[in-house]
This record gives sequence, C-alpha cells and structure tokens, in this order.
Amino acid sequence: MRQQLYFLCTGNSCRSQMAEGFARALAPADWVIASAGVETHGLNPRAVQVMAEVGIDISQHTSNLIDPVYLNSSDVVVTLCGDARDKCPMTPPTVDRRHWPLPDPAQATGSEAEVLATFRQVRDDIQTRVAQLIHELEAGQ
Repeated sequence: MRQQLYFLCTGNSCRSQMAEGFARALAPADWVIASAGVETHGLNPRAVQVMAEVGIDISQHTSNLIDPVYLNSSDVVVTLCGDARDKCPMTPPTVDRRHWPLPDPAQATGSEAEVLATFRQVRDDIQTRVAQLIHELEAGQ
C-alpha cells in the first residue's frame, strides 16, 4: 500500500534532506516522499557530500517550507529536531507523528575532518532509522 512520508527539520538543509534521500532510495517506488522545514536554509553542501559517499545523490533537492496540504495528507510525519517538533503545525489524528531527536550536523565544530565525521555519524543514524521505519510500515500493511 502506498505511503506518503514527510521529513521535517528546522531549515530543511541537512537532516530532513538526508532522510528524504534515504527514503527515496529504500522505499517502494510508489511511495510519495518529501522533506521540508519551518524555515529554509538552502541545501547544505556537506549533506550532499556525505550522501554521495553512500551512493545517494541529493544535489538537486531544494530547501522547502512546510506545505500544509502535503502535511495533513501524509501517512507519517517525522520531525528530526526539537525545533521542528515544537513548531510543526497541528495535524489530523490520522497522521502518524514521530520524532527522531538528532543532533544538527551543521552546528558541528572543529576541523573539516571532525565536522564531516559528525555529518557521517548523523547520516548513518538516519539511514538506520529510515530503513527501520520503512520495514515497519511495510510489515504493518
């Protein structure tokens, strides 16, 4: 059964973009998948870089604001930061809301290698969570 997923974060630049990329790669082809933010911060080039390292191209993604129509018609809405969870508009009770409290890799400090290591760690966590979500949704059908 087709699912509609929505991944939300503050600026739709890193975490939600990576989640969308993994979901598009791992979910059945008929699923509808998008990401958005409570603000738009543009696509983070390091997110593009670390996703390319695992064979997923998100370079053509855009940073989008939350679309209320898409939000309210989604089967599952996942917030990937507290800001998005707290500022996300109300949804109908039919929407399965989930929260994954992930650190913002864009806030990482240190050398370029250390910052990229943080991006990779968050990327790998998102990959695991997205794969589990898809498996759970497929099993429940």
